[in-house]
Amino acid sequence: MGKITAEGAATTAAVALTAAAVTYFLTKNVYEKKIVTQRSEAYQKDRAEAETIKAARKEAKLPVGKKLESTVFPEIYLWDLEHLGKYFKPEGVGIENKMAALAREKTGDKVADAEIVGRYNKLIGKDECILANIRRKPGEAEPVKAYVRAGPRLDLHFNPKTVNAAIVTCGGLCPGLNNVIREITRSLYFLYGIEGKVYGIVGGYKGFYDPATPPIVLTPESVEDIHHEGGTILSSSRGGFDMDKIVEFIKSKNIRQLYVIGGDGTHRGAFKIHETCMEKQASPRQVQDISIMRLSLKLFVSQLTKSRLLKTIDNDVDYLDRSFGFISSVEAAQASIRAAKVEASCNLPNGVGIVKLMGRSSGFIAAHATLGSGDVDLCLIPEVPIELDGPSGCMPHLFRRVKKNGYAVIVVAEGAGEELLGESTETDASGNKKLPKIGEFMKKAVEDYFKKQGEVATVKYIDPSYMIRSVPANATDTLYCMQLAQNAVHGCMGGFTGFSVGLCNNKMCLLPIPELVATSPRQMNPKGRTWERVLAVTRQPNTMRL
Repeated sequence: MGKITAEGAATTAAVALTAAAVTYFLTKNVYEKKIVTQRSEAYQKDRAEAETIKAARKEAKLPVGKKLESTVFPEIYLWDLEHLGKYFKPEGVGIENKMAALAREKTGDKVADAEIVGRYNKLIGKDECILANIRRKPGEAEPVKAYVRAGPRLDLHFNPKTVNAAIVTCGGLCPGLNNVIREITRSLYFLYGIEGKVYGIVGGYKGFYDPATPPIVLTPESVEDIHHEGGTILSSSRGGFDMDKIVEFIKSKNIRQLYVIGGDGTHRGAFKIHETCMEKQASPRQVQDISIMRLSLKLFVSQLTKSRLLKTIDNDVDYLDRSFGFISSVEAAQASIRAAKVEASCNLPNGVGIVKLMGRSSGFIAAHATLGSGDVDLCLIPEVPIELDGPSGCMPHLFRRVKKNGYAVIVVAEGAGEELLGESTETDASGNKKLPKIGEFMKKAVEDYFKKQGEVATVKYIDPSYMIRSVPANATDTLYCMQLAQNAVHGCMGGFTGFSVGLCNNKMCLLPIPELVATSPRQMNPKGRTWERVLAVTRQPNTMRL
């Protein structure tokens, strides 16, 4: 009897505990919903009050600030893009542009499901643009250039059910390549719900036709975790551009959209594909191939590689605020600079650490890595001539820093010093000239100068070039790559072709490829504020004459 009573008591206690837990969670759920509702109501109230104030100010014609009579905006000219609607009847007429995956995911609750429509907060209409130059000076009357604003379009050109796409990476590596591949794939499937395939072209342009590296099919599942790794899951290479074989692949797989991730050389090659496909479609003999030859071409840009490509880490793409992978590479370079400082400070006598960073035509990485570290005594970039000796010489400056601190750190861009070493006549597989070995030259120059002063320099040389371009993207570049990829897909689905996407004045824009590559690679302004900041940090003499 006692045993039964004990078991009954235990059961009663368990039931009571379960009931208490259920009551707690139900109460907690009601409380949380109440908090969410209160916050939403407070937000809506604040919005309503703000709109009321704006309306009152507008009705009263109150000035919003001081009117500048001397500063005006004259005509605005849009950098227009080529659109497939000029050549073909759109397939997406009548299809609402909404986030496909969100629209499909139902909860089972009829009331809640009725609210799941997956609509975008903002759809881009015709002629929405971003101004290129947002700075104006008094009396300035030059016309203003504008870029096409990126984002989901109001009207679709493609029917998502008929879309097959291909993605290819060319040239050197940079942080963020896998992020871009992942987000293009996910955007095609999740935002537009395509029913075709996404092909990953392995090994650059050669992968379109080389049987040794056949294409792979990309799915949201296969790319789920690739953004945590550096490099590219598709591999990359230079050269291998064969127009006829590439176009043949496009036809055989019914590719409707081609996403090429590369630099200026890659961009030029991809634009040739675009032009060739458009020519074939315009020919009467190719009328039967129009549907399978229709190509929406999108290209990405990031920092230059050593082959002067736009997609690696040099940040020398004209018109863009920055290229993807640049921030990650600058961050990765910090470890090498710290290592150089430790080596220089611990090795006697007169320790000097030299770090060579990427920067074929421009010194953006070297300059920003210098500013980010705060440990550099001398920064050498391609835009500023190197003077070894004399009043503005870098060697006397370096000698003084070593004598004062016991050591010094030098950061040099790989393209610096051509005025000292001369231009190389050798080229790599992409046709880019090979650069003189500025790092080894500076190491010997330091040792020779100290020897002339009757001293011995202990020089440690570090070349982390491939290390800083093979790291995974950091948080900043991860977000940037996601924006680039999504807007690339939005642009393609909207029917734009022969364009690139990038950040201009902190806004996402679509840019025509011919204009973009015409003035790239850009260089850092040697009379600008970034170089002024470098001089303030390193306290080196300025060899750029005003």
